[in-house]
Amino acid sequence: MRCPFCGNTEDRVVDSRESREGDVIRRRRECVACSRRFTSYEKIEVAPFQVVKRDQRREPYDRDKLMKGLQVACRKRPVSQDELERIADSIEAAMQEGSEREVASQQLGRLVMKRLRDLDPVAYVRFASVYRRFEDVDAFVKELHELK
Repeated sequence: MRCPFCGNTEDRVVDSRESREGDVIRRRRECVACSRRFTSYEKIEVAPFQVVKRDQRREPYDRDKLMKGLQVACRKRPVSQDELERIADSIEAAMQEGSEREVASQQLGRLVMKRLRDLDPVAYVRFASVYRRFEDVDAFVKELHELK
């Protein structure tokens, strides 16, 4: 690790701590040459996913886009940001379990719907109305009856 102050490459680790989630390690380091302290973070590097859209275009998986969709579905609902983060974490974990580096947008939508259905029925219906592209009221009503 290169010291950000003097550029020396030798340091010693003063303190190490895991994040609450256990996915990041924070290390407090001290430079051997200038004795100044700095912090480094270690995180597991995961291979990025490609999302295959309905028209077969591919784009990189974007957690922010997933979170935005969850937030829109849960707007004005009693759902905390922490719950939405946990949903996104569980979806990413489900994608990591598979060996494929590409995931269809339909599969991603099904993963979101499954979790929203258990969390908040109104958020589920909101998301489903966009995801399933309801063409008429009958299709929407049918989905509501299946929810009951």
